[in-house]
Amino acid sequence: MKKAVRIFWRIFAGGFAAFVLLVILANAGVFGKMPSLAELENPSILQASEIYAEDGTLMGKYYTDRGNRSNVKYRDISAHVIDALVATEDERFYNHSGIDFKSTMRAIVTFGSQGGGSTITQQLALNLFNERASNRAIRVIQKLKEWIIAVKLEKNFTKQEIITLYLNAVPFGNNIYGIRNAARSFFQKEPDRLNVEEAALLVGMLKGNSIYNPVRNPKAALDRRNTVIGQMEVNGKITSAEATRLKALPIKLNYKKLDENTGYAPYFREVLKDEVRDALKDVKKSNGDTYDIYDDGLKIYTTINPQMQQYAEEGMALQMTALQRSINARASIKNGTIWKDHEKILEKAIKESDRWRNLEEDGLSDKEIRASFNNKVPMKIFAWNTKREKDTLMTPYDSIKYHRQMEQASFMAMDPVTGEVRAWVGGINFKTYKYDHVNLKTKRQVGSTIKPFLYTQAMEERGFTPETECENVAQFFPGSGWVPSGRKCGGGTMTMANALAYSKNCATAYIMKQVGPQQFADFLARINIPTKVKPFPSIALGTCDLSMYEMLWGYTIFAGRGFSTKPYCISRIEDRNGNVIKRFDYSVNRKEAVSEVTAYTMARMMQGTVDKGTAGGLRNRVGAAEMGGKTGTTDDNADAWFMGYTPQLLAGSWVGFDDRFLRNEGDGNRIARPICEYFFKKVLADKKLGIERDAKFVRPAELENEINSADILISDSDPDPAGQGDDQGVGNEQDYNNYNTQDSIGAESKKYTDDGGNIPPVKKDTVTKSPAKKETDNSKPIGAPTNETKKKGNLLKRIFGKKDKQ
Repeated sequence: MKKAVRIFWRIFAGGFAAFVLLVILANAGVFGKMPSLAELENPSILQASEIYAEDGTLMGKYYTDRGNRSNVKYRDISAHVIDALVATEDERFYNHSGIDFKSTMRAIVTFGSQGGGSTITQQLALNLFNERASNRAIRVIQKLKEWIIAVKLEKNFTKQEIITLYLNAVPFGNNIYGIRNAARSFFQKEPDRLNVEEAALLVGMLKGNSIYNPVRNPKAALDRRNTVIGQMEVNGKITSAEATRLKALPIKLNYKKLDENTGYAPYFREVLKDEVRDALKDVKKSNGDTYDIYDDGLKIYTTINPQMQQYAEEGMALQMTALQRSINARASIKNGTIWKDHEKILEKAIKESDRWRNLEEDGLSDKEIRASFNNKVPMKIFAWNTKREKDTLMTPYDSIKYHRQMEQASFMAMDPVTGEVRAWVGGINFKTYKYDHVNLKTKRQVGSTIKPFLYTQAMEERGFTPETECENVAQFFPGSGWVPSGRKCGGGTMTMANALAYSKNCATAYIMKQVGPQQFADFLARINIPTKVKPFPSIALGTCDLSMYEMLWGYTIFAGRGFSTKPYCISRIEDRNGNVIKRFDYSVNRKEAVSEVTAYTMARMMQGTVDKGTAGGLRNRVGAAEMGGKTGTTDDNADAWFMGYTPQLLAGSWVGFDDRFLRNEGDGNRIARPICEYFFKKVLADKKLGIERDAKFVRPAELENEINSADILISDSDPDPAGQGDDQGVGNEQDYNNYNTQDSIGAESKKYTDDGGNIPPVKKDTVTKSPAKKETDNSKPIGAPTNETKKKGNLLKRIFGKKDKQ
């Protein structure tokens, strides 16, 4: 008997010694790296970076497969969640130091049939520093490491901190991590607002987030929820009567997972990634590493206004739905002849599709893959309905044609003074069409929207005024072979104000002769348009390709009192602890480009477009006291543009097809203007946004005691409003590679030259303070009005219907 006892104690002692040795070896990292004291004190949970709107609204997140979590503090977690968690997962949580030996022994004896032995702290250790091993032997070592880490965690953190860390780290399935994301995804609420049954449902999912997922398996989820409610009753967290009542309730979800396709401004958020990376490239973490936008839990505060963003998306949806209905009714679309001679575009799209790549990986030949594109299969396609998709039976080949026949659009709005971007819509549907049409790299022909820049330069550097008479006849540019045309280019003259309001091509070409193509290209660079525009005569009518982003940047000079202001969209970036690591100052993006007098004069003159010109009546319909704007249409209606602004808000819209051979059925006024009109009407009517209907452009001090020549009435003899102009470009700038800028002046036209007969160079670093000041001698700028001209144009009348100043 004594011998048996000695053997027992020897085995026990040996086993205990082996166990202690294993603990020592595990702690030393022999079986794999153990977290350091610093890592234990500051556990790094992969955390999604969050993007916030101007008012603090969560717009979306950047995350990896294991990083879609948003941390929350203990005080922001419902007490029902904590009660349900402790009652179900670790009844003696507040009484142990990381290891519950009673539960551990029970799990060993019953082989886990009555529940596992892991405490909340041990589960936290697993979630923070390991992934559960599938091999049993490795799992035993891993369990040992969990015990060690759990004890260390209990020494470094309070019970409240451990519960908070745990609830921030646990997975809820479908790439949802942490209690905050779970509450937002399943119930559309913050975790501090969860009631008992909701808390029980989420805690119940922790045993098996796939098996007990209420979306996929509602019956199993209900049973598990009621088990948790039962545990809360047993542990005295709720009464028996309350438990009975709660168990009888059905599951009520409001499931909506936030992903890259949902939330506010998805196109903007995608472009924002590069902006954030660029902004933080020189900012380092305390350990010297660079920040990772997917894992480091950054908080990115943007300038986007959620309500303006909503109005922009609504305006686009309304207009594009109507346009697409008309497009789908075209005979060439219905019978497919629109694709005749353009089959190469479709073949290229086929070989770039996911279907082609997947079948190629499966080993099918090119012939077999191509044949499969002619077989009808069930699929979801984009549609202009509430869900923005519909189920149908269609061949993949027809699907490609269908989606490419969808007309695209873009919209952007910003503060013209500060440069803060308020709304950004890069396309018609981000889920289906990822290509963004707003950003700096996406460029299209801008048509007549470029004309205000030319007119500005003519005022600033050539002494033009709104009443300067311009030849409205065909202009010939020797050396280029380019002769612009237009609807009413039959002769005579018209004021520059009317030429702009009605977007007259020939009068604009006349102004280009006085300015010079090279000088105009230089001027575009001077107002900070990044794209280098080649100096062809045709750029006067917008044959160059520019982005929506660049166009709004350029248009800031008008409402921005002569300053070119770069659009910016980030106000600050914080780390996961709320420390500001980058702050943005818009003032560094402002550069004086033209005089305040010129900017004001152009702003007032451009009201002609939205009052009586190619977008006539727009200002009255949106209810703005003062407003400027410009329509734009390119050859064959391939691109439609509208740019509009009030003293406080600047916006632009573009409509067109990604395949440029497809055409709009109308000009910029009919196709693009309605998007901006809806936006301005909604914004000006929404007093909470602070954009005032009665706001007026700031009158420069130099003009306080005199009538500005832009404040005039468009002549009664001018064409009928809206749509009677030459709102389009002519030709393509690549057609004029042999153009010589020194040969641009035709003998049949008036010239603005120096004594040597040359166009004076632009003074690049100076700003003319008063381009429209009166001459002190008898000389006048080219086209300056005579007394008879002033009489003809009713020049003493205030703008658009006001009486003559007495």
